[in-house]
Amino acid sequence: MLSIQDIHTYYGDSYILQGVSLDLQPGTVVALLGRNGVGKSTLVRSITGLTPPARGRIVFKGVDITRLPAYRIARLGIGLVPQGRRVFRSLSVHEHLQVTARGTGGWTVEKIVDLFPNLGNRMRSQGGKLSGGEQQMLAAARALVGNPDLLLMDEPTEGLAPLMVRDLGRAIESLKAAGTSILLVEQQLAFALRYADIVYIMSKGQIVHRCTPAELSADAQTKSRYLGV
Repeated sequence: MLSIQDIHTYYGDSYILQGVSLDLQPGTVVALLGRNGVGKSTLVRSITGLTPPARGRIVFKGVDITRLPAYRIARLGIGLVPQGRRVFRSLSVHEHLQVTARGTGGWTVEKIVDLFPNLGNRMRSQGGKLSGGEQQMLAAARALVGNPDLLLMDEPTEGLAPLMVRDLGRAIESLKAAGTSILLVEQQLAFALRYADIVYIMSKGQIVHRCTPAELSADAQTKSRYLGV
């Protein structure tokens, strides 16, 4: 589904990703963990074409997307739930979903409302008038109605109340059951380990560890060294 091959990404003179390689198989959830500032969000930006790598290759469903513009990458079937929500403050919930709806997959507005009932009650509300949790749900819903084959979720539980985190977990389970692949960038270790099939850990712009959730759960040394747990 996704193959990241030795990519190197810079912000100006800052060398952020220093030879990152990662594979994601169809229908799986890969969790990307690491402390703040190690390059996780930069990897997401590199995949989506927002900050293209200077070297290396990114291949999605057999297509080299390394140098493609962001809009073409999105049309190939990669959806993004960005860190910080990034909703349009002046658009209503319904307008957000209308703008991004794509394809004939299973994620319709009606199914979104079943998954996130709060959004169903706020369809006419502007994005800027939603609570933080509702904005995060809208960010997820906006990506889902695009019916992506691969969903990138960058810190989706950040700032969410426990009830909203539970709803987000239900969404991930539904996506996984439907065969959608997910790259989950997350700070909440327990949440990531609950839903992931494979875990990668980043440190200083490099992948330093790969394992199953069960292996990481039992590995106190790795958790302490790279995650501060």
